[in-house]
Amino acid sequence: MKIRTVLVTGSSSGIGRAIAEHLLDIGATVIGIAREHQKFSPNADNYIPFKVDVSDLKSLSGCLNEILSLYPNLDALVSNAGYGQFDGLENFSPEQISSFINTNLVSHMVAARIILQHFKSQERGDIVFIGSEAALQGAKKASLYSASKFGLRGFCQSIREECAGRNVRVSMINPGMVRTQFFESL
Repeated sequence: MKIRTVLVTGSSSGIGRAIAEHLLDIGATVIGIAREHQKFSPNADNYIPFKVDVSDLKSLSGCLNEILSLYPNLDALVSNAGYGQFDGLENFSPEQISSFINTNLVSHMVAARIILQHFKSQERGDIVFIGSEAALQGAKKASLYSASKFGLRGFCQSIREECAGRNVRVSMINPGMVRTQFFESL
């Protein structure tokens, strides 16, 4: 396998951490984006942490542009960051709804927009969105989560079509329940 330089959002825990660990094990350079890197700070020269809250879209954009200027050989994005919050829709304030959708959907769009320009200009790259089985069927008390994952699925399908013939591959993985800390506080 060609040595890759991979950007992983949400790299400090859960699925993002497992992906980062695996990529490091096979020799890839991993650029990790997370709010807190204390939970995962491997002793590896090929792990490069960047601290950013992906729900702060302006900071996210600035961070991604900085990463591209420092690491022009970036050739893959694993867009994973997000969180779960499950309750009846009436129990969420407008501010909570906005924050949730910014983190779980809009941040993926912003990241893809910036990274996609780079991949198209170099005519190669891979984008993998980490979705959820909630992208396939809604569930009780999961209206916001399902809406964000359904939206991400449609977004992924659309940009995959836009990239056809450009040597930029776009895909989405929709896992079911995974043994991570994701469900501990729910």
